[in-house]
Amino acid sequence: MEKKGIKIAAVGDLHMRVTDKGMWAEHFKKVSNDAQVLLICGDLTDTGDEEEAEALAEELKSCSIPVIAVLGNHDFEKGRQKIIRQIFTDRNITILEGESVIVEGIGFAGVKGYGGGFDNHMLSMFGEDAMKAFVQEAVNESLQLDRALARLEQEDPEIPKIVLLHYSPIKDTVVGEPEQIYPFLGCSRLIEPLHRRKVHATFHGHAHAGRLEGVTSQGVKVFNVALPVLKAAEGAYPFYTLEV
Repeated sequence: MEKKGIKIAAVGDLHMRVTDKGMWAEHFKKVSNDAQVLLICGDLTDTGDEEEAEALAEELKSCSIPVIAVLGNHDFEKGRQKIIRQIFTDRNITILEGESVIVEGIGFAGVKGYGGGFDNHMLSMFGEDAMKAFVQEAVNESLQLDRALARLEQEDPEIPKIVLLHYSPIKDTVVGEPEQIYPFLGCSRLIEPLHRRKVHATFHGHAHAGRLEGVTSQGVKVFNVALPVLKAAEGAYPFYTLEV
């Protein structure tokens, strides 16, 4: 008998505001009937406020499937990211920051990621200390992701691996945004662990005007599931669904 696949639903950039209460509950209820796991790829809140996190956590009560998320740059805006993470963790929502988790026989690893540019136009570790620190942040995020994926391989070398990011690892899925801001939308340094650890697929957000689908040079599928991208591509249903 052929093994049935696991359906993963994904969305990013909900930018929850306190005034959005009631907006998401029905969507979360519906996606619980359509998929076995829900991924949220950063920018859970609009201004990094814990009241916004509480409002979204309340909406997620209607979601009856496991929820796995990473934080985005908006969640860091007020320096309350630890509080925001705890709010969701207290509601049994898994927030990955360099960690991994196995759900429904699939390994999920996640980091926020960072900027730095793509391919031959990546920023280099050269010049002022501030520039070096900017580049180092992307290096650190890539290393954290690699360690999280390595832990999954140690538990089960054959496990399918899915990566959650906020920033993009490739240029293809940010095309549509102004080229001048590409260095702030993602970084190709994030690709290396995807290839080394033979990741099945990667989801990210952040690039609201980007493209839904892309692929790395070694065939790893990448999906930009920022809410505005999904609304443009998927219509009324604000989730992308992938069967693994």
